[in-house]
Amino acid sequence: MLYDDAEKWSREEIEKAQIERLRRSLQQAAASRFYGALFREHGVNPDAVRGLDDVRRLPFTTKKDLREAYPDGLLAMPHADMVRMHVSSGTTGAPTVIYHTKNDLDWWASLMARCMHMVGIRPTDVFQNMSGYGLFTGGLGIHYGAERLGCLTIPAGAGNTKRQIKLITDFNVTAVHIIPSYALHLANVLRDMGVDPASLPIRFALVGAEPYTEAARRRLEEMFDMKVYNSYGLSEMNGPGVAFECTEQHGMHLWEDAYIAEIVDPETGEPVPEGELGELVMTTLGREGMPVIRYRTRDLTRFLPGPCPCGRVHRRIDRIAGRCDDMIIIKGVNIYPMQVEAILMAMPEVGQNYLIELDRVGVMDQITIKVEVKEEFFVEDMRALTGLQKRITSRLRDEILVTPRVELVEAKSLPQGEGKAKRVVDKRGTDS
Repeated sequence: MLYDDAEKWSREEIEKAQIERLRRSLQQAAASRFYGALFREHGVNPDAVRGLDDVRRLPFTTKKDLREAYPDGLLAMPHADMVRMHVSSGTTGAPTVIYHTKNDLDWWASLMARCMHMVGIRPTDVFQNMSGYGLFTGGLGIHYGAERLGCLTIPAGAGNTKRQIKLITDFNVTAVHIIPSYALHLANVLRDMGVDPASLPIRFALVGAEPYTEAARRRLEEMFDMKVYNSYGLSEMNGPGVAFECTEQHGMHLWEDAYIAEIVDPETGEPVPEGELGELVMTTLGREGMPVIRYRTRDLTRFLPGPCPCGRVHRRIDRIAGRCDDMIIIKGVNIYPMQVEAILMAMPEVGQNYLIELDRVGVMDQITIKVEVKEEFFVEDMRALTGLQKRITSRLRDEILVTPRVELVEAKSLPQGEGKAKRVVDKRGTDS
């Protein structure tokens, strides 16, 4: 069952709509101070767009551009037409601001409802949103999508784990929005309370906001006896609802009636071959208040080739492998934290948490990976622990091509919180 007609569009219908909507988005964007100047500088004429290949001739937009345009340089309509704004944290410079009109919010809610309906959530489900509200787009975006779908929606917000559990059990919550590291934390709290996570009524979990591996997803599904669906979004493209898994759980359908997606080489900006990893570049097609053209997300993914068995032809992107700026360089080797997680989460002895520490010994960089071990495996038999340590070291070396120091630690001994997990600590200093 489909939520709306756009889900069943053919490639021809999708591409025809994309070209028409791209021209309109470029015309709207040109009304802003930022894009008006940028288009004049690069000779961009919205009316000259004839096909999707013309997108590649348009200039990129970067996070730096959004910061320099703060607070309203990308507004394409008067302030009076805006009904909401979201602002980034701005911890590394000026914040970025995203504005929405009433029509923009209506479009966003429909896209999010489409995502939820695709995985089987229906108006009869009770949905608990365990995400932060306020300036963070994740909370409100999914909240309005759930209400648009018709679910009883509980705006629980982030944190306060025991209250979350009480709400889930008291109101028979069947669907949740949660970040993966917090889901693992929730499972630990439940077990400490003597509650089996699988006994909760949850059948669907929508997860995103931080990279995680397929092994971690399967672990969550087994622990809670629920289906876990990957979600992708970013504030610059609205927030959640940009791309979402179907019930096949093999890649996220990116809604091409709302966005044009490209995958480029992070260094050159040129397209990469189909199926190869690269940086995702996005263009909005349905936002009127603040269109964003060819935005470099810094997120690494790839297009999945071939048709999806579900029948939808909206292109699928793979789970986010990390960010261009998340890459660790040790002894000249490029390493992504997701490579480490993929190895660790596939080992039954490994607990829920790990930490990558980077340090410098003399003139040499060193990588230490602290790994929590499940209580039943953290035994006094040093031979067993040493054997486990060697197996982890060997598997990591084969994957990342560098031999790390592996430290085994007791379960729940590494720092854990109710927000995004901190996986990397770099102690090498700014001269590394």
